[in-house]
Amino acid sequence: MSEEASKEKRKIKSAKKMRDLMTTYYLDALSASQNNKKVAWITSGGPVEPLVAMDIIPVYPENHGAMIGSAKMGEDLCAKAEDMGYSADLCSYARSDISCAVVKGGPIGGLPKPDMLICCNNICGTVLKWYEIQARYFNVPLFIFDTPMCHTGYSRPVADYVRAQVDEYIRFLEKVTGKPFDHDRMAQVGKLSMEGQRLWQKVLNTTRHKPSPMSAFDAFFFLALIVTLRGTQVAVDFYKELIQEMEDRISEGISIVPEEKYRLLWDNLPVWYQLKWLSNTFSAHQACLVADTYTSAWCGAIQYIDPDRFLDSMAEGYTRIYLNIGVDQMAEQVIQMVDVYDVDGFVMHSNRSCKPYSFGQMDIMNIVRERTGIPVLMIEADMVDPRNFSQSQVETRIDAFMEIVKQGRDKH
Repeated sequence: MSEEASKEKRKIKSAKKMRDLMTTYYLDALSASQNNKKVAWITSGGPVEPLVAMDIIPVYPENHGAMIGSAKMGEDLCAKAEDMGYSADLCSYARSDISCAVVKGGPIGGLPKPDMLICCNNICGTVLKWYEIQARYFNVPLFIFDTPMCHTGYSRPVADYVRAQVDEYIRFLEKVTGKPFDHDRMAQVGKLSMEGQRLWQKVLNTTRHKPSPMSAFDAFFFLALIVTLRGTQVAVDFYKELIQEMEDRISEGISIVPEEKYRLLWDNLPVWYQLKWLSNTFSAHQACLVADTYTSAWCGAIQYIDPDRFLDSMAEGYTRIYLNIGVDQMAEQVIQMVDVYDVDGFVMHSNRSCKPYSFGQMDIMNIVRERTGIPVLMIEADMVDPRNFSQSQVETRIDAFMEIVKQGRDKH
């Protein structure tokens, strides 16, 4: 088989359908006002299911930031935000989104105007000010869903505090939409949300197979649906099809990396503007990034949620996500992933933009190295702003790291 034919065979066919679904989703959001629907901008870790139950279209500025990064438009939009007076140290998702709203930039010409903003601080503190800025700019109401950090566990006072906010959230949505909350619809949406998250975990688990039918770079792409369309039949149906394709690839022996020899784990957000280059660079070493801490965050809390008591248990699920727990717990999850996916090395993206994700990395690195003995690579970059990325430096580090991985593998 020619190299071109081999490359074609390895392509994941579901990618086209995924693009079509996302195009439809954005078209629905952009035409919402013409169809008497409301749009809510919501943080990526925010409780979206009540919005879906109220027929409000959720839009994610962070997803939009990822699109900006992938389209290599981040540098221009981040620089525009800096010209507006925002610090270069601010999150590049926030900078690109804030300037995008003003100049109608980005790959889709800006996001649809929101009717409300929903901000949950379980991912970081930056979102609080970012969403306040946008609420003022668009002159729309803002709801802040506050989740205290769970450094050592989930206490009764925290549970009561967060659960009370679920009722406040529902009252807020009723006030903005002018219609009562539909609890029966909420029950259906809750079940679909849980099913979607379980299916997404099943998709991620297909990479336990050797060789892996997909990589973390593919997971970064296919993640969009569990974020944007969580709680819908569309997401459930798509992930069922994706699982089937992954199982077919496994049975036919189709791997995403030709002649996979080494398996790696990725930490932190993707470097969106360098996905293809990073994928090719690791592939050249016969290495596949089979798992990551980022995409699994959208199914990590399902153990805390009861689909028959979705609203009650949702409070705990949204509070105990990966970025809202202690460093020791994070390290424990990484060690579990090293074991589950049988990885030979750990790649950490020290992300200039995402402080909560990056600050504890040195501790996590030391714990993982000590407990598992696998080599660890730390690369410095930024998820959207390419001014903080040195390709030659990163390539040198990857080459040196892969030599250590190969030596470690040969010893065993």
